Amino acid sequence: MKLTDAYLKTLNPGERTTSHPDGEGLVLLCHPKKAMAWRYRYRFAGKPKMLSLGTYPDVSLKAARERRSEFKKLLASGVDPSLDRKEKKIRQGETSENTFKAVAIRWHENWKANKSPDHVKRVYQRMEKDLFPHIGSRPINQISIQLLLMVVKKIDARGAHDIAKRAYETAGQVFRFAVAYGLCETNPVAQVKPADFLKPVTQENYKRVDAKELPQLLRDIDQYGITQKGDEITRLGLQLMAYIFVRTRELIGARWSEIDLKTKEWRIPPERMKMKDPHIVLMPDQVVAIFTRLKEITGGREFVFPSVRDPKKTMSNNTLLSALKRLGYAGKMTGHGFRGIASTILHEQGYPHEHIEIQLAHSERNKVSASYNHAKYLPQRKAMLQDWANYLDAIKTGADVIPFKSKAG
Repeated sequence: MKLTDAYLKTLNPGERTTSHPDGEGLVLLCHPKKAMAWRYRYRFAGKPKMLSLGTYPDVSLKAARERRSEFKKLLASGVDPSLDRKEKKIRQGETSENTFKAVAIRWHENWKANKSPDHVKRVYQRMEKDLFPHIGSRPINQISIQLLLMVVKKIDARGAHDIAKRAYETAGQVFRFAVAYGLCETNPVAQVKPADFLKPVTQENYKRVDAKELPQLLRDIDQYGITQKGDEITRLGLQLMAYIFVRTRELIGARWSEIDLKTKEWRIPPERMKMKDPHIVLMPDQVVAIFTRLKEITGGREFVFPSVRDPKKTMSNNTLLSALKRLGYAGKMTGHGFRGIASTILHEQGYPHEHIEIQLAHSERNKVSASYNHAKYLPQRKAMLQDWANYLDAIKTGADVIPFKSKAG
């Protein structure tokens, strides 16, 4: 006699377990003080077996019968329903472990070993913002090139052309990692280059003022925090950018442990440099004076330019750029622009190219030799930087200083 919904509603747990069959192997077990449980009993290869189908009423009579029908079809095709269930669970587990996000995190841990902390953080944030929300939960072996291109095109559509290209390249690295570890068979990125689907973008040089505008910029910087809304630390940071033209990230990440005011040297460790080589900044007298003042303000902290909100962190990358905007140089000058101006004028004044390039930490390399001696030409570079600082001070006052008083030959 088959079960009915009306009959099931009358069942109550008794003092012992009772069995209520529906036929064809389906049975409802009513345990004392426990939930009523569906079971499917069958034989496979001559051996009796049983599968749990859930509890009543969470699994209705109709649903239990549908599951029984599915198992009967498997038996008819020679498949053990119990083994089939176990294989599906394994596959589901593998799928959750092999989503794009899970594989990307494994790749990132492997890849970051010899990278700078800032670079490591930026790459992960790029994945977290632009890739994970769209393809992070998908099994990596089920992501097509068409889906990936759609995601990258969305990034490009918001005007983030460089980020779109970098996100695509990062995805390619994740797929190569997955192929290497047998998590997918092919890398969909391998056959399609960014230029094949992204519109070419005219690359603009970092914005910077002309040499003739430099004197006024320097005078404006000296007034920042006095006639403009700002603070002294930001003003001193801008002055340092002009005098020693380091990268913005290198400046704001400066630690007092790197700076020696007695030897007049700032030694930046390789992990903070773009080229992963140590770098020596030789301090002109003007720079020594600035760092001396900064030490009075932030000398008791780890960072020379600490964050206002959290002294254990550095000021934001945007702090100096925002200051330039407040001074009226929005779209006309960037932190990197100081490097371009210094390079141009120093080259025009006849300073040796290799002295300038090493001081810029460009470290020109080729396939034959990647050697880089950060301590080369120290006396010449020291003289060059002092000449440059004196030149900036002179043009601020309106003096005609062409050529420099001396050259670091």
